[in-house]
Amino acid sequence: MVGIDRWGKEYASFSLPLCEKNAAAEGVKNASFRRGNAVKLDFPDESFDAVTSNYVYHNITGKDKQALLLETLRVLKKGGTFAIHDLMSPRRYGDMQEFVQKLRDMGYERVELIDTTDGSFMTPKEAGRLMLCG
Repeated sequence: MVGIDRWGKEYASFSLPLCEKNAAAEGVKNASFRRGNAVKLDFPDESFDAVTSNYVYHNITGKDKQALLLETLRVLKKGGTFAIHDLMSPRRYGDMQEFVQKLRDMGYERVELIDTTDGSFMTPKEAGRLMLCG
């Protein structure tokens, strides 16, 4: 398993010891952490059985978030699972219904877009809790 555990407001704050400490606290033994570029992943095609992202992609520089999603899918094995939880606004991602159809047209068999929002992201208090780290 390869993973990133990013803490702090800036990517430069990446801390290998902190990532390893968090993995140990969760009982994860088969993880490695490395610095990378999500726009151009340094992994061969079909490297992973599963890929997850939780509130990361909207922060990545670049306007074409759909291209970013396609880069992620490039490293996913056929039959693998990709789950993303993010701020999927049309401003950031474009028309996601069209993108879902594009993925189906490309041969992806099970593509689901599940909207988990109720119109608001979170309260300022909840947002503040997300910034806690350590």
